[in-house]
Amino acid sequence: MSRIELIATATFGLEAVVAKELLELGYTEQKVENSRVVFQGDEKAICRTNLWLRTADRVLIKMGQFEARTFEELFQQTKALPWYDWLPANAEFPVEGKSIKSTLFSVPDCQAIVKKAIVEKMKEKYKINWFEEKGPLYKIEVALLKDVVTLTIDTSGPGLHKRGYRKLVSQAPLKETLAAAMIRLSHWKADRSLIDPFCGSGTIPIEAALLGLNMAPGRQRNFIAEDWPNIPRKLWQEARREAEDLVRRDVTLDLGGFDWDKEVLSMARYHAKEAGVENQIHFQERALADLSTKKKYGYLICNPPYGERLEEEAAVERLYREMGQAFGKLDTWSFYVLTSHPGFEKLFGRKSNKNRKLYNGRIECHYYQFYGPRPPRLNS
Repeated sequence: MSRIELIATATFGLEAVVAKELLELGYTEQKVENSRVVFQGDEKAICRTNLWLRTADRVLIKMGQFEARTFEELFQQTKALPWYDWLPANAEFPVEGKSIKSTLFSVPDCQAIVKKAIVEKMKEKYKINWFEEKGPLYKIEVALLKDVVTLTIDTSGPGLHKRGYRKLVSQAPLKETLAAAMIRLSHWKADRSLIDPFCGSGTIPIEAALLGLNMAPGRQRNFIAEDWPNIPRKLWQEARREAEDLVRRDVTLDLGGFDWDKEVLSMARYHAKEAGVENQIHFQERALADLSTKKKYGYLICNPPYGERLEEEAAVERLYREMGQAFGKLDTWSFYVLTSHPGFEKLFGRKSNKNRKLYNGRIECHYYQFYGPRPPRLNS
């Protein structure tokens, strides 16, 4: 198999979480950069990382990186790359682009030049002058940052947050990748209780169930690279078989999803069933004031409303005060709260042990972490 330079893209702030996931999958040669982790793998790594990465946005093949301040430099250095290693003669290869703080600021021009350069390279290899582009799809991106050009091919297709189980959409849904990151950052383990008191359409408890059962998050969906002749179908079959073999079918989890809205709870139950984890999560209609549990220790992980609109701010601030009172009753539990509200700790009535800047879409948030006492060790 080939040695390939790959990129796992990540929401800003989650790069270290993605890097850890890659290490757990056995990909140790890596470099953490802003919004991405560059790592070394082979064709099977493309299959495995698409199936297993919970917190990355997508997996890209890094075709090349170089400086370019003129269109001629962009053209010649793009053309010098071995595009025919990946693109067959019938490939469909649209080019998308972005440019930040670069001399070459016209994205449409950069896209056109990269496309032309690839066509010229393909002409040399395949000895034809016209490419119909009716075959498998290879989405190419030209990204310029401070005059450094990075050229990539997308192997994922739709973003990795699209697991395949969330068919219905609630208002302002939390991305599955961010929900998974919140759980990973809490260091929750499958033998501990977990409750989301604002579960909405169920994303946090469902992602916890997938993690706790060691279910590959991409096992129910397809990826753009599955149609490529460069990656033998056998490798995808082996990767999917590995994913099925590693599911922990003997585990019973203690997960709760509460919400006051019957409609979104119905949606949450439907999503849990689609994900194959409906027997692992207890969804219940319950107001925040009624938050209670018989379990002595556990994790509350949630993404409450932020009050982004001015007219909602008073209601949200009242909610955060109520959270402080309701959560306070569970004084041996740990709390993890994602919000963009700058005054959350003051309203909640307690300073967090740690907070981390994360982005929910384009909204800058903080992930507030309040640690409860460690549960006593069981005698062995």
